[in-house]
Amino acid sequence: MGKHFLKLPKMGESVAEATLTRWLKEVGDSIEIDDILVEIATDKVDSDVPSEVKGVLTEKKFTENEVVQVGDVIAIIETDVDDPDLQSSPEVESPKKKKKKEAIIPEIPSFSLPDPLPEFESVSKMVDEAKTLLSPENLNKSQFLSPLVKSIIQAEGLSSEELKNIIGSGKDNRITKKDILAYLTQRGKSFPTTAEKYSTLGSELSSPIQSIKKIVPSGNTYNSDGDQIIEMNRMAKLTAEHMIRSKQTSAHVQSFIEADLTNLWDWREIVKNEFMKREGEKLTFTPLLITALIKALKDFPILNSSLEGDTIVQKKAINIGMAAAMADGNLIVPVIKNADHLNLVGLAKAVNDLAHRARTQQLKPEEIQDGTFTFTNIGNFGSLTGTPIINQPQVGIVAVGVIQKKPAVIETSQGDSIAIRKKMIISHSYDHRIINGAIGGQFIKSMSDYLENWNKDLPI
Repeated sequence: MGKHFLKLPKMGESVAEATLTRWLKEVGDSIEIDDILVEIATDKVDSDVPSEVKGVLTEKKFTENEVVQVGDVIAIIETDVDDPDLQSSPEVESPKKKKKKEAIIPEIPSFSLPDPLPEFESVSKMVDEAKTLLSPENLNKSQFLSPLVKSIIQAEGLSSEELKNIIGSGKDNRITKKDILAYLTQRGKSFPTTAEKYSTLGSELSSPIQSIKKIVPSGNTYNSDGDQIIEMNRMAKLTAEHMIRSKQTSAHVQSFIEADLTNLWDWREIVKNEFMKREGEKLTFTPLLITALIKALKDFPILNSSLEGDTIVQKKAINIGMAAAMADGNLIVPVIKNADHLNLVGLAKAVNDLAHRARTQQLKPEEIQDGTFTFTNIGNFGSLTGTPIINQPQVGIVAVGVIQKKPAVIETSQGDSIAIRKKMIISHSYDHRIINGAIGGQFIKSMSDYLENWNKDLPI
């Protein structure tokens, strides 16, 4: 007999720890190769830890909600193989000595409405319905749902009726992440989702939970003045620290330009239906804008750099970080690796895939690593422009605003005229330690030129 010491695997260069959110196997359970033993959550990505061997789980080194360092032994599996290599293990700090931290994935929130609140009577009814749909009886279906599964259910707006149609493949017929993801790939229109039921609240709201959270307080902690007290979660705290550190590290400066997207807009109107029919994907503006961004980075490769002390590292690969909103309101930046090697179809599919998996917390740790430049579309929220904070250790970030119809002067050889054009403001924040105003301004002028001179005969 031998012992296998299952360690927390490395999940990216900057990921040093994870929170153990749920054990899926118990001591004494038989384990097959690739069986999922535990669910874990890092700062921004949820993941599973599979077994590398076949055997029996004999010991758990950590309890749920404890923070585990990369390389720590989290479980011991007894195997039939008497392999000396499996029996060697580094000293493991006792779990009792480790400081407990809050799990990253919260339970589905409860709702409480201040009383009296007559103006929110209709919202109150929605809250009651949402509570019914998300009650333990309906969600659990007499089964246990892990925090990861609950977060996917919440993000996708799965109703109790839909859950009844999902057959669990886990222990005691428990619904697993694989079951949910398999259902989502074949999700039809037999049952309206809860997000669809509340679509009248506005297309920008992704689920009833998000809708209600935007209208009424989700907690019930108040101070003596009646002010609501909201505790920042771990991810929000880390994001705040990252933003402050960036402002303290880089000398931020901005350049702005207004781009005429009329040609691009007209071209997309012509091809978007054909694109959907042929590729089964929506053709949004994001991959089109990223296409121009990539061309501008090739024109000004110094923007595709990082600053390490007094050394500038100009990157060969163009890895575009794409800021995306998660279901809980936090932001995450999945990375399109080697984006300059993708054609427009490949970019569109990569953008749609990463955005969807960001919302449902299905990103892998390596998919948020190694970005060389960041793009954010704040126009999705109606903003004209903004001054984004650089994502360290990069030296630049571009933000694009909402596309608006505007009157504009058109210059021709026959004279000037005024016409309605579709325009957008592009904002560029860059590190003034190595990027001067001339380069920063020329860079977004290059991006604007590519967008304004979009080929209206470009095939998809």
